Amino acid sequence: MSNTEKKSTWKHRLHEIIYEADTREGKLFDVILLVAILASILLVMLESIVSFDDKYHQFLNISEWIITILFSIEYILRIISIHKPYKYIFSFYGIIDLLSTLPKYLSLIFIGSHHLAALRALRLLRVFRILKLARYIGASDRLLLALRSSRAKIAVFLFFVIIVCIILGTVMYMIEGEENGFTNIPVSVYWAIVTMTTVGYGDIAPHTPLGQLIASLIMILGYAIIAIPTGIVSSEMTKTIKEVDTNTQACPTCLKDNHKKGAIFCYNCGNTLN
Repeated sequence: MSNTEKKSTWKHRLHEIIYEADTREGKLFDVILLVAILASILLVMLESIVSFDDKYHQFLNISEWIITILFSIEYILRIISIHKPYKYIFSFYGIIDLLSTLPKYLSLIFIGSHHLAALRALRLLRVFRILKLARYIGASDRLLLALRSSRAKIAVFLFFVIIVCIILGTVMYMIEGEENGFTNIPVSVYWAIVTMTTVGYGDIAPHTPLGQLIASLIMILGYAIIAIPTGIVSSEMTKTIKEVDTNTQACPTCLKDNHKKGAIFCYNCGNTLN
């Protein structure tokens, strides 16, 4: 076997372990990775507790460095195990992996920046691929398709909500006035938004009977508004329901996943999957 073939076989095996969860080694690698991510997040949380950090600071610091170095090695292995590294580097997971590795190194320059390691929680999104939950992968695909199909309707709806908040905020400014906390129209619009989306934060509240009546109507309207985007998306989802038969195999060239079971070629770039 030539050196080129050996290198290709080695890279293929590494790619299979790191990027796929269909093999025993790949699943073991990803489960260990999840445990490491959870441990690193726990360490960051514990370090934020002053009393605990004072007592176990050295242990926490050493543990974080060990996990950071392991993540750095993993990041490098992910880059060298694919044909086009930039596909991974500039992908969603690639950027998240990089951001979750940098904070500890940055803490050598910027004090306190290591707390940004909590971004590693985003890496837990890999759990869907690791556990090979194909039906949930299919469900997420249908949801994304439904959201894309309904984005125009949702955009119109949100624009309408913004207009309503501007109008109601202006009305409340005219009714309540500066003496009741509605100092200007932007502040009044802010109050209308938080009242419609929640029940207000209590920092600004109407005092006049008419203002309280309008506030009550806005709160009730807020509950009604919640159902509208849900109905829009649900309607689109009923049009896209279909059985999705996918696996966790990732293309070694372009990193696209969610291929059909038994697929030989990548649906995105056309290169072979094995």
